[in-house]
Amino acid sequence: MKRQRRLCCIGVCSAVVLALGAAAPARWLATDGVKVRLEPTELGGPKIVVEYDLKDPNVTPESPAYVFLRYSQDSGDTWQLVPMDALRGNGFDIVDKPGHKEVLWWGIDQTGVADLAQIEVRVRAIAMAKVPAGRFTMKSLPGGGLDESGATRPDPNLPLYYIAKYETTIAMYADYLNEVGGEGAGWNARMARPERCGIIQEGNHTYSVSPGREDYPVTYVSWYDAMGFLRWCGLRLPTEAEWEKAVRGGLYLDGDRTADIHRDPNPLPERRYPWGDEDPNADGVYRCNFDGADDGFERLAPVGSFQRFASPYGVCDLAGNVAEWTLDWYSTSYHAGLDGFRMVRGGSWMAVPEGCDAVTGATQLPLQESSIMGFRGVRGPAATPR
Repeated sequence: MKRQRRLCCIGVCSAVVLALGAAAPARWLATDGVKVRLEPTELGGPKIVVEYDLKDPNVTPESPAYVFLRYSQDSGDTWQLVPMDALRGNGFDIVDKPGHKEVLWWGIDQTGVADLAQIEVRVRAIAMAKVPAGRFTMKSLPGGGLDESGATRPDPNLPLYYIAKYETTIAMYADYLNEVGGEGAGWNARMARPERCGIIQEGNHTYSVSPGREDYPVTYVSWYDAMGFLRWCGLRLPTEAEWEKAVRGGLYLDGDRTADIHRDPNPLPERRYPWGDEDPNADGVYRCNFDGADDGFERLAPVGSFQRFASPYGVCDLAGNVAEWTLDWYSTSYHAGLDGFRMVRGGSWMAVPEGCDAVTGATQLPLQESSIMGFRGVRGPAATPR
């Protein structure tokens, strides 16, 4: 869907096209019909069987769901993540098609669960994009080339990983706070500003979202806040290399290890932006949310608003909207001993168009909480931050 505005200047009228699609449903993917039963086994102790239906028809092998389970044994007062290595079945971790799912949870006797009256299980699913294994053209250097490790380029041959299709939304983060927020961990008073975020702390340490703000990216999150949310999910932050590959795509979009007859060469492996080399406002078409209101948004945009201009893997909002925390360090002799500066990528709604490219980055103290910074998660092999 397109929307048009007319801007008149010195008597000359020109059409400016705002390339907006209806914002994608970017909260948890729809699941329902959750059923839980306890079954004995002959050798391995009892198991819990969790059944549910994953309803989103857009789940595919290239755009799968990441599904995780959390459980409570005290009527919802405290919650824990069910470890992935305790699960089997077709309905956890990376799920590549919708439908009815069954998850087997082994070793529940080790958690102290004696009967189902003690336990409540929640199933949540996040839209992801598959990034196949293989090489890509990495242009950026650690810390923008100023980091002490700048002489060492990262390996551009990355293993398979999955990255969240959208930035973490306010609705998702509020759910996290309502499980673990307690005395306010992960929340600060600036989040209550509805025009910048919109998460309100109630008197009993529960959290609500200002109406209409559910699908906007969460802001005012420190690096530690982002890490807390992702540990709650069983995910992690992307490295700078993973973030950049998600923007540009690999040399082959279907991965280097695919048989030659199936290879899908990347037409623009050195692209400046997720959509290609055109500037974010080239020819009067607005391809992401950056500084000013001409792109249709004075401040933040709901995630997925510019999905027509997603990356080659379908990842949205890697340019503009909120700058995104990464896993990587930034360290120079000047910064030695300070609180582990971290790299932020992607530009934001306050950035100039050129600052929303695949290479430009910034450094931030991990304690920094800002209206221009958010994050998304990755599922893949353990990564060592640079």
